[in-house]
Amino acid sequence: MKLLSKPMRQRLEAVVVRAVFFLFGLLPVDAASAVGGAVGRAVGPRLKVSDVARRNLARAFPGMDAATVEAVVGRVWDNLGRVAAEFPHLDYLVANRITLAGAENIHALRDDGRPGLFFSAHYGNWELGIATAGQEGLPLTLVYRAANNPWVEDIYRKGRTVLSQGGQIQKGSEGAREIMAVLKAGGHVGMLVDQKMNDGIAVPFFGRDAMTAPAVARFALKFGCPVVPARVERLGGARFRITVLPPLPLPDSGDAHADTLALMTAINAVIEDWIRADPGQWLWLHKRWPE
Repeated sequence: MKLLSKPMRQRLEAVVVRAVFFLFGLLPVDAASAVGGAVGRAVGPRLKVSDVARRNLARAFPGMDAATVEAVVGRVWDNLGRVAAEFPHLDYLVANRITLAGAENIHALRDDGRPGLFFSAHYGNWELGIATAGQEGLPLTLVYRAANNPWVEDIYRKGRTVLSQGGQIQKGSEGAREIMAVLKAGGHVGMLVDQKMNDGIAVPFFGRDAMTAPAVARFALKFGCPVVPARVERLGGARFRITVLPPLPLPDSGDAHADTLALMTAINAVIEDWIRADPGQWLWLHKRWPE
């Protein structure tokens, strides 16, 4: 691979991704999910990146013994393998494998005549997070981090089309302008807000400051719009529950910086509660906190 040019490596990677997704797509969804989980459990814990998960777990749960840490790491990889294997089946999962709790909170945003924001985390099968709102008559625009490989990015973007009736926006300066336009038009936006942003703001998360993207709070405060938590929980195999909670209270101290920090602190607290309830469903593999 090192002998190939970067464009050639990226194209080869995309060919492999397409082939893997094609093979998973040939399997029934339950079989695909099970195989993906088995591969994840077998391979993932042996990879060096799993040491990041082990350190994160030890810091977030200082009382967790080594055997439990290993069990959680195995479940993280099981879930990640299932998410990948389920990707070709997203339309089927949306139509047949989701139980919705809190539909009234979607309806309230649909009918209030204002823009709104939904946030979630890399928890359960996070790819499904925006689909249910669309089924309830509230199309969401998905904000996401683009893949480093543009050919793989094209695969992911096309695969998510079934979910994002409101379109897709890549994170970044141009993306921020597009989000502003959606909200100005009274639209609704969904974001995953649980990963590290080096130039973000320090917000408590599991008792330690974590650099956190403040965009969702800044947009909410600028437009005075609801901020709604939505958790995608794996119930077992390829079955899910999406729980949509009531909007979080918006701080209004008159100090924009303090209000942004207060709202992001509340958002991180919600996500932390989800993770504490079932640590194996969250993606512990990224460096969420400073070393």
